[in-house]
Amino acid sequence: MLVFVTTVILYVFGFVFLYGVIRIGVRHGIEDVEAHRAQLARAEQLATYEDRTFARDNAFLTGS
Repeated sequence: MLVFVTTVILYVFGFVFLYGVIRIGVRHGIEDVEAHRAQLARAEQLATYEDRTFARDNAFLTGS
């Protein structure tokens, strides 16, 4: 009986532990995606600015 109770307790705590690990993993994954999204938006803004600057500085290449 003691072995059965111990097994059940360890089984339940195992599921609780796995739930916590999965939850932490998902949270970190979402944070990484949000940080990457901000970096991509910043890179896009920088690229647009650089394109405008290049076109303005080198108008003879744009045909204007």
